[in-house]
Amino acid sequence: MFRIVLLEPEIPQNTGNIARLCASTGIELILAGRLGFSIDDKHLKRAAMDYWEHVNVTHIKTLDEYFETNNDFYAISTKGHKNYTEININPDSRIDILFGSESAGLPKMVYEKYKERLYRIPMKTDFRSLNLSSSAAIIAYHLLAKLNFPNLF
Repeated sequence: MFRIVLLEPEIPQNTGNIARLCASTGIELILAGRLGFSIDDKHLKRAAMDYWEHVNVTHIKTLDEYFETNNDFYAISTKGHKNYTEININPDSRIDILFGSESAGLPKMVYEKYKERLYRIPMKTDFRSLNLSSSAAIIAYHLLAKLNFPNLF
């Protein structure tokens, strides 16, 4: 299976929407680094509604800590050169799908060190980006479809 990893998310409603996605699909959610809100934030809870208690969520305090212990990932970015549909997933291994913060994207180190792991969602060139929670849903359901929607009805 795979996990969704949000690197320093800033907007509680986006994280809440992604948490709801994760709860309803069985995808683990990792929040890595500094958060732009409190886990107790009412906007986060409102977006996740009553799903929050069903989310398998972990907060890793720093980005360094995340990258020291996790090396099997793909990163989604407007700077990616490969289409997200090219991501290969093995049902027997765990990979992470990384998303950067709403305002800054992925850390510079990811662009420099992991260029071959950068994938993008195609869109018109005159637009900056898609919404974070929309992007997470596109990628999640694409990968779930590749896995034949395990444990989903």
